Amino acid sequence: MRVCRTSQSKKNAGFTPEERESFGKFLESGYVDTFRHMYPTEQKFSFWSSMRQSRENNKGWRLDYFVTSKNMLPMVEDSEIHCDVMGSDHCPIGLKLDLTKKIEEDKVSSKQKGKKKVE
Repeated sequence: MRVCRTSQSKKNAGFTPEERESFGKFLESGYVDTFRHMYPTEQKFSFWSSMRQSRENNKGWRLDYFVTSKNMLPMVEDSEIHCDVMGSDHCPIGLKLDLTKKIEEDKVSSKQKGKKKVE
């Protein structure tokens, strides 16, 4: 979870230590944040408070995600945050998939399929 001012946000809903830990465990269980995968160093937000000209100053939060399983990553062509689209305190996000690409099988299960049982 990304926020502009981490030290000031730890007690806010959406960025509590418990929520961040839970989201981290979810990702560790085999899921991938598609935007972070495509753009590991880029800092973009998808939500801005209506107070203190947060959007104009780009002081926001990244609350909106497309998450996929690791075996679907070959299908992900792009993951976008459309910061320039106005109309809400959130901006739209987009995910571009190539559905013609094959989903990778779990490597462990594929290896097991190829093994013959020896008795």
